[in-house]
Amino acid sequence: MVLLGWLKKRWLQVLVHAGVWLTLARTLWQYWQGMFLVDPVREITTRTGRTALILLVLSLACTPINTVVGFKQVLRVRRALGVYAFLYASLHFLTFVGLDYGFDLSLIGQVISEQRYVIAGFAAGVILLLLTITSTKGWQKRLGKNWKRLHRLVYLAGILVVVHFVWLSKDWREAARYGAVVAVLLALRLPWVRTALTRGRHRVAMVISGRMRHLISPR
Repeated sequence: MVLLGWLKKRWLQVLVHAGVWLTLARTLWQYWQGMFLVDPVREITTRTGRTALILLVLSLACTPINTVVGFKQVLRVRRALGVYAFLYASLHFLTFVGLDYGFDLSLIGQVISEQRYVIAGFAAGVILLLLTITSTKGWQKRLGKNWKRLHRLVYLAGILVVVHFVWLSKDWREAARYGAVVAVLLALRLPWVRTALTRGRHRVAMVISGRMRHLISPR
């Protein structure tokens, strides 16, 4: 009963953590078993990069989901999703500099300075690193009001990751879909949009509540 009560409160956190680690374990297992036959390094780079993008998009979606439907539990996984996005972005970068370029600093520096998709991805990674380091409650207390201002950089990171994907991807339609989702999520965070959505949600809740009272009231 205690376990069921704990799972009832934290089922979404369990789902997020399990999904992230199982995805990573599956990728490592497939690599270990030699299932990436054509280009293993490219396959790992693509998978880690796409997963980082998905996790970042999900973290950006937490606040709008709560605003639109009032699902507060989603706010509890926002930080975890952001940290995991950084984890996968780090694996993506390490695969790029380690397996692809053998940690050759001269070649890596040249690529970073010359390839625009690398510049965009590297800039997004630096932002995610900064936000991950300062995501703890201790840093939140130290920075005070500046903490929220700093973490608004996650919007810029989301844009840079999409730009990185657009410049790198051969399938522009997939990149465009991610870009459209990020654009919508950013628009939903505009103050006037959030206010309108919150008022609309409250009105819908009041209408539903009124109809329910009407149905169950004795006649």
